[in-house]
Amino acid sequence: MTTISDDMDGGLLASGNRHAPGARPRGAAAIAGIALAAAIVFAGCHSDMYNQKKYKPLAASEFYPDGQASRPLVDGTVVHRDHSDDGVIASGKVNGVPVNGFPFPVTEQILRRGQERYNIYCSPCHGRTGDGRGMAVQRGFPQPPSYHTDSLRARPVGHVVDVIAHGFGRMYPYADRVAPRDRWAIAAYIRALQASRQTTVADLPPSQRQQLK
Repeated sequence: MTTISDDMDGGLLASGNRHAPGARPRGAAAIAGIALAAAIVFAGCHSDMYNQKKYKPLAASEFYPDGQASRPLVDGTVVHRDHSDDGVIASGKVNGVPVNGFPFPVTEQILRRGQERYNIYCSPCHGRTGDGRGMAVQRGFPQPPSYHTDSLRARPVGHVVDVIAHGFGRMYPYADRVAPRDRWAIAAYIRALQASRQTTVADLPPSQRQQLK
């Protein structure tokens, strides 16, 4: 029969379930065993995944006859995206000088694409209207100049494309995020933002004037 009695420390113990001094309860031993087994399993997985049998780029290899682990491109391989600075579309320059014209017609579709890309990549700092008061600036980031200053309105459009690709001042490069043609689309939209501050109703075509009434 199990009875309840005070132990030497004043606690209550079931007299029929007392353990020998220094002995661990069975539950604690089971938990410790499970934890140890799990540690061994996970340690083994990490070791196998971390120390994979693989070649690093440009490493030597005894498997291939040329002794190189990196293999040549397969004939007919197509480059996924061109980040080279060759040509005016990629660089915005001709003979190192920024151009002041677009290499393709600026259509409504191009402007809408530029607006989309601008709102994603540029507006956090430059603001939706190009005033340099984007949300990042409102949170404490240094303010960029407004696109509506005389200085930036006078810059050739190729300069805008070059800055998007390579950065300027605190602005880091976006060449790996914005494709070459999208840089021109953004530049076209920036030109539209600049023109919006200088355009009057009289400058609009008659069909668009009717839409404002």
